[in-house]
Amino acid sequence: MKTNQLRDIQSEPDHRKLPIDKVGVKDIKYPVVVLDKDEGSQHTVAKVNMYVNLPHQFRGTHMSRFVEILNRYRNGISTKNIREILEEMRTQLDSETAHFEIEFPYFITKSAPVSGEKAKMEYTCRLIANSDVDYYMIEVKVPVLSLCPCSKEISAFGAHNQRSIITMQIEAKEKIWIEDIIAIAESSASSEIYSILKREDEKYITEKSYENPVFVEDIVRIAAEKLIQTKGVLWFSVESENMESIHNHSAYAQICMSLKENKE
Repeated sequence: MKTNQLRDIQSEPDHRKLPIDKVGVKDIKYPVVVLDKDEGSQHTVAKVNMYVNLPHQFRGTHMSRFVEILNRYRNGISTKNIREILEEMRTQLDSETAHFEIEFPYFITKSAPVSGEKAKMEYTCRLIANSDVDYYMIEVKVPVLSLCPCSKEISAFGAHNQRSIITMQIEAKEKIWIEDIIAIAESSASSEIYSILKREDEKYITEKSYENPVFVEDIVRIAAEKLIQTKGVLWFSVESENMESIHNHSAYAQICMSLKENKE
C-alpha cells in the first residue's frame, strides 16, 4: 500500500468535544547552537519540548512533524529564529497556538579570583516561547555562596554558610545575554563560586563571603533591584534556595514583578 493511501487516524473526527491545550513531544535530546557573548556561539545539547493546541474536532496531532520542523533548524536555534519555529509549528500542524521550550547546559570560562586558574562553569538555562505572546522568556539557574548574617552576629567564631541556587526568569523585549543574567545573580550573593580553586582562592572567597553576609531575602531583593534597572526587562521572577548547612531544610524566597507599564 502506498503512503498516500494509508489511513490518517489522527485527522479523523473526535466526538467528545474536548479541546486539548497542549499536545506534542517532550524531552527530545538535540544538538543546538546558542548565542555566546564572548565567542559568538556555543554548541550544546538541549532537551526540547514542542507543543500545539488541538481543536476538539480532531482526534490527534501529527507527532512526526514536530521533529521534522526541529531538524530544519539543526544548524542553530536562538532568539533570532524562535518566532519562525513557532509559526512553522502552527502552520504545519493546523493549530492556533504553539509552545516551544529548550533546556540546555551553558558553559562559561571563569578565572579563579587570585590564582587566575581557568575552568569551565556550567549553568542550566531554559528558553521558553509562545506564539500568542510577543516576547520570549529565558531562565537561568546560578549556583552561588551565601553566608548567614545572624550566624555571624551571634557567633564568637566564624559563621555558617550554604550553597545556594538563584533561579532567574526574565521576559524581555530585546536580547539579554545569559552572561549578564549570571553576573546579576552572582553579584547578589555573598560570593560567586568556581570550578577550580587554589588555596589562595579559597582564602579569598572565605573572607569575601564573611564580609558580605546575606539572608535569602537579601539575595532576591538585591537581584530584583538590579533587574528593575536592566534595559528591556518587562517581567521577571527571581528566587533563591539556600541549602542550609546546619538545618535539615532549605531557606527559600521569591520576587515576581511586571515592569511592562513602565517599559513598553
